[in-house]
Amino acid sequence: MNTTAKILTFDSGLGGLTVHAEILRACPGADHVYVADDAAFPYGHLGEEALVDRVMALMGELIAAHRPNIVVIACNTASTLVLPHLRAAWPQLPFVGTVPAVKPAAEQSHTHLISVLATPGTVARDYTRDLVRAYAAHCEVTLVGSQHLATLAEAYMRGEMVDDLQVAAEIMPCFVERDGQRTDHVVLACTHYPLLLDAFRQLAPWSVDWVDPAPAIARRVQHVLGEHSFSFAHHERMREGFAHFTSGAPIPFALTNALRARHLAPAG
Repeated sequence: MNTTAKILTFDSGLGGLTVHAEILRACPGADHVYVADDAAFPYGHLGEEALVDRVMALMGELIAAHRPNIVVIACNTASTLVLPHLRAAWPQLPFVGTVPAVKPAAEQSHTHLISVLATPGTVARDYTRDLVRAYAAHCEVTLVGSQHLATLAEAYMRGEMVDDLQVAAEIMPCFVERDGQRTDHVVLACTHYPLLLDAFRQLAPWSVDWVDPAPAIARRVQHVLGEHSFSFAHHERMREGFAHFTSGAPIPFALTNALRARHLAPAG
């Protein structure tokens, strides 16, 4: 069995760190490369064709430079649009994407009132609505497209002050009361959002289960690598990886510390 898999985790910014942290726990001993395409953040500002072209070109460079054994697209927007193109271009390389965790939320909900907190693009996409029809037809599903949460999460990770009132305004539409029942599950359908989870819990009008897809993604990565003859023992030492930022902008002290806490060093 091979023991040193190289895992490339890719996102438009810092949201993929929530996925990376879970993969790190699931796959100790692996080599990790984290890439944030912050030069183009947020991806919602790009047209679909431009986004596909950008990610495909960038991924070609990254695969050639790092030769990963698996690529994790830790971004809902990129996953729904680009994954088919990536898999067609590199059929021998496994890609794991990120999709809104509608199915587990609908299965676990007791009130059958669930919300999907996402970017406006993810909310509008047919892919998301198809998930709701397929897995949550027995639930009342509220789709909430947040304009600002991803940017607020980026600011928070860079050590900037984040206004609680702004965060509260973004999450309040998720909370619905109907016939004596309340929303009991909120799907975090953007990998940036778990970065603000502590604030969500403090600001929520009542307690809900916040459904973070990162643990399931990490289990999938571990499973796929196992199929490719890689194994992981949980006593293995976590190896230091590298974080690359496409903008080349200076990395603030707070973000450097956040990366180091996740066993990542900013690439020079």
